[in-house]
Amino acid sequence: MRVVIAGAGSVGRSIARELLGHGHEVTLVDRQPSAMRVAQVSEADWLLADACELSTLTEAKVDECDVVVAATGDDKANLVISLLSKTEYGVPRTVARVNNPKNEWMFDEAWGVDVAVSTPRIMTAMVEEAVAVGDLVRIFTFHQSGAGILGLTLPTDSPLVGKRVGQVVWPTDIVLACIVRDDRPITPSPDDTIEGRDELLFVTSRDADEQALEQILNRGPAAS
Repeated sequence: MRVVIAGAGSVGRSIARELLGHGHEVTLVDRQPSAMRVAQVSEADWLLADACELSTLTEAKVDECDVVVAATGDDKANLVISLLSKTEYGVPRTVARVNNPKNEWMFDEAWGVDVAVSTPRIMTAMVEEAVAVGDLVRIFTFHQSGAGILGLTLPTDSPLVGKRVGQVVWPTDIVLACIVRDDRPITPSPDDTIEGRDELLFVTSRDADEQALEQILNRGPAAS
């Protein structure tokens, strides 16, 4: 997969390192000379230019990439980059960083954004999850599809403790995607046992019945 990342700050460089580690091709673009820390991500291609300019996106070969990540610290720039990438170059997928949660409402398909990632919102959700064991927390929403990711830290007295994943009939359009146990992610199989203090991550559709999920988590599973 070929990815262009606009914004070579700490966020952009971290994303680039992760993608390169998984074998993807990455181009980092930034207009600030001080951001050109090439030695820190030497495997990436680097471009010193303004990603809000069409000439820059053309030089970065955005038309040949699979994903554009708008990761600058400026919400206006991230919107412009996403819109140009989608409308002018037909990029299949755009991911945009939201710096100010008050601007989240703009980061949708009208501005060419497929996935909006609000770092403050995610951090807030993580804090809420840490202090509210047993409560479902919406971590983020995919704006294009309306799908979401919900997280919950399972209380030790939950009726699900000791149950096998295969014994639980989850509501329609809700999928248990991951169990995090002792900081280790587990892909859940039907035979895996759910334990107290597990962090459960669910992927839900736009129309999923989250209340039904809460009832299962609070009252226990129905037999499959």
